[in-house]
Amino acid sequence: MKPVISITNVFPEAAIEKLKPRGELRLNRSGAALTRDDLKKLAAESAAIVSYLSDPIDREIIEAGGNLKIVANYGAGYNNIDVASAREKGVWVTNTPGVLHETTADLTWAMILAVARQIAPADRFTRQNLFTGWRADLFLGADAHGKTLGVIGCGEIGRAVARRALGFGMKVLYCQRRRLPDAEEKRLNAEYVSLEELLRNSDYVTLHVPLTDQTRHMIGRDQLRMMKRTAYLVHAARGKVVDDRALVEALKAGEIAGAALDVYEDEPALTPGMTNLDNLLLLPHIGSATRETRDRMALLVADNVLDALSGKRPRASVW
Repeated sequence: MKPVISITNVFPEAAIEKLKPRGELRLNRSGAALTRDDLKKLAAESAAIVSYLSDPIDREIIEAGGNLKIVANYGAGYNNIDVASAREKGVWVTNTPGVLHETTADLTWAMILAVARQIAPADRFTRQNLFTGWRADLFLGADAHGKTLGVIGCGEIGRAVARRALGFGMKVLYCQRRRLPDAEEKRLNAEYVSLEELLRNSDYVTLHVPLTDQTRHMIGRDQLRMMKRTAYLVHAARGKVVDDRALVEALKAGEIAGAALDVYEDEPALTPGMTNLDNLLLLPHIGSATRETRDRMALLVADNVLDALSGKRPRASVW
């Protein structure tokens, strides 16, 4: 009998085809998230679960998996999974590193330019037939070239974002727990600084840290008040890294010039007041959303599952 491989949501066909010969596939093609009871039932019946970041795979669900060998997250993050419980039970947990950082960096730069140049409000204005001709004061934005970019979290994605700043002639400041090697700093023309120094001196602040106890609400009221009134915050990391309520208040008060979000504190719910702000760009968590990247992610997920079912350590295990 083939092992059961359950996929909790929509998944690329290329990866499904790769898994078909090795297991009995149970697919959710509806696009709707499974309930907690559904996830618990899947765990009880499956050897492998392919999960979304929005699927809460906690201790109770993991312990329901009598034959469960792997929970393979379809994404770079894995804070939705109780990794400690999985490890105790001998269940592999995997993610998809190394395949989405360039695409997410592209999206980060799209957000930087869009919020600085008021692209979304200008698009709405034009669609509403309000454009009557060129005006010197129409949708005045901010330059990116020659400014200072602050990168919080200079891992794969953060470094890819910083590398793109070279083309804009920007000064790059970065902060994280460990300093980069000298050669990497020189390659990126980046300076290692404290979080406070980065916030006080950057024209654009981008977030690329994982969600941990240390990074939860690392950007809140106090940190926003450290930023320049002309600065922009760009967030494509994990929603709870930013205190969204504090951000809404800062934007309303003009404490910073604007912000762009691809993730949210209570995702998919938006914090009240967000949709009323023209200086806030809102995207639906599309950081890695290109066909090429999503296929690469899915194929890595499939490889992780096949490794685990073959009794091998998965190539992208997180423990």
